[in-house]
Amino acid sequence: MIANLVSVHVKPEAVEAFKEITAYNHENTRREPGNVRFDVLWDKADPTRFTLYEVFADEDAVAYHKTTEHYNRWREAVAPYMAEPRTAVSTTPLCFD
Repeated sequence: MIANLVSVHVKPEAVEAFKEITAYNHENTRREPGNVRFDVLWDKADPTRFTLYEVFADEDAVAYHKTTEHYNRWREAVAPYMAEPRTAVSTTPLCFD
């Protein structure tokens, strides 16, 4: 299993647009056969920061996700919203429900 933590910092004026396209990506990612979990977390202290918590069955599922229409639509749409480049940490879940 692969769990990715993606940190996103968006421009203040782009928060609502980011939330909308990210909800679209979330809904469609959850339908992918190799997706186990996809949570979008919104920072309570800084409303311009988000964390995407993505869990996939394996590397093939991660690779497939990056080929989907919804992911590529999201990636292109959010590019101008970014206050800084997004970062990702790939992990292996140790204790997971």
